[in-house]
Amino acid sequence: METILSTAGRQKVYAIEEAAEIAGVRRGSAELARLQSFDETAAGKVAIAVTEAATNIVKHATRGQIILRPVEQGNASGIEVIALDAGRGMTNVALHMKDGVSTAGSYGVGLGAMVRLADEFDIYSQEDKGTVIYMKFWNVPPPPASGTWQTGVVCLPLPSEEVCGDAWAICSDATLATVMVADGLGHGPDAARASEAAIRLIGSHPELHPEAAIWESHASLRATRGAAVAVARLDTLSEEMHFSGVGNIAAVSFQGGGKRQLMSHNGIVGSNMRKVQEFVLPWTSGAMLIMHSDGLGTRWNLDHYPGLEAAHPSLIAAVLYRDFCRQRDDVTVLVIREQ
Repeated sequence: METILSTAGRQKVYAIEEAAEIAGVRRGSAELARLQSFDETAAGKVAIAVTEAATNIVKHATRGQIILRPVEQGNASGIEVIALDAGRGMTNVALHMKDGVSTAGSYGVGLGAMVRLADEFDIYSQEDKGTVIYMKFWNVPPPPASGTWQTGVVCLPLPSEEVCGDAWAICSDATLATVMVADGLGHGPDAARASEAAIRLIGSHPELHPEAAIWESHASLRATRGAAVAVARLDTLSEEMHFSGVGNIAAVSFQGGGKRQLMSHNGIVGSNMRKVQEFVLPWTSGAMLIMHSDGLGTRWNLDHYPGLEAAHPSLIAAVLYRDFCRQRDDVTVLVIREQ
């Protein structure tokens, strides 16, 4: 079973509001490439793609963000890049992917170059709402993934903090995936200690069902300030989803053309937790689950973003973060889908 904890690869966000800030994110990507053991050629590809993405933000959107994250798959080390803005967007993405097409008087090779350089690429753009780009780069070809699960996440601290008080974990194999999102009470290092204690537990015991995982977390978090915690267990063989939540972690499942809000009980795991309940719901092929902390507003609706539900989960997480982040707390948006 593969286990991914947010502590293994924290995201770092770079604000892009003027041309001078392009150099900062380029240096950040170069340092991350060094830490991920990229050779000179592979690191150069990352730097070029990140520079093109940042340049496009300045030219076409005035301001935006680039989020970098180290990733691992088998013996391969990689870098995930998410570039997002709320600019003019594009009415015809396929046309702008062609070299020589530009609306800013440049040569118009930026998007095409990103596609050619990245090992994985996806884009979502909506006229008058902006553009989000997802790219992934590997230092060596990674081993094949299980093919069952596709995931994406944005997990960032309150802008005034260095440490994120939210944390997440995904434990998966070909037929099962256990997902946890934890939001430590408050923010900063003390909140991080609580949320990270919760994900370490599920990382060590992925076999636990959601209700049991929360009770075990309750015992593990007693020495901390506590956290809101939600756990989902997705089973493709039984076609069931088991879910338990305590606190204000939101969860919504999408399947069969409909969506369903999942219920959590009031309380704080590790403190005044009174009730835990495990719900069992259908989980059909192609279903998707979105979980997020209360740093994200709850009034989002994917129906307002035609085609987004079919995009890479990283794009879904990034669009929701861009448009609904409350900017006064840590924020986590996690999306997992059965392919």
